[in-house]
Amino acid sequence: MSEGHAWLGNWKARLYERVRELGYDSLTAFAQARPTASLVELAKELGEDDVAGMQVFRGLLIEAEQRNQVTRLVREQLVRELSQHLPNGWPAVLDDTNRFDIAHALARWSTYTPVTHKARVDQVGDALLATPPPPGWRPLGPDDELLRTLLPDEEV
Repeated sequence: MSEGHAWLGNWKARLYERVRELGYDSLTAFAQARPTASLVELAKELGEDDVAGMQVFRGLLIEAEQRNQVTRLVREQLVRELSQHLPNGWPAVLDDTNRFDIAHALARWSTYTPVTHKARVDQVGDALLATPPPPGWRPLGPDDELLRTLLPDEEV
């Protein structure tokens, strides 16, 4: 089936039904149990043919807004993007290939950032490029010390 199938019917009900079937009381709890999984991987686990990554993100954003934890969600998404695009951690050498991988991760992160956080995300991206983290740095969750320093929990 095509990804378009995911948008047929009541996709929100389907999404939460799958989360409950897996034993979680929220989409956030499901995603936090898999902090480095991409949105696509999360969607596939919830429904190979009828759940899309964007649906997972929309649900996570709704829950984050309800809990006033959007900044945490933004950090969670950066962890997911870095895990996907820099699986071995931050590169020691910033050659063209590594710069592309970093730029790709940061660009993808930005696409999943709510408008309220875009300026902060741009600042974090600039900071990571201006003062790179130690080689091999790979945050495994949103509570990574460097991530919390760059993007503290204060909500906008």
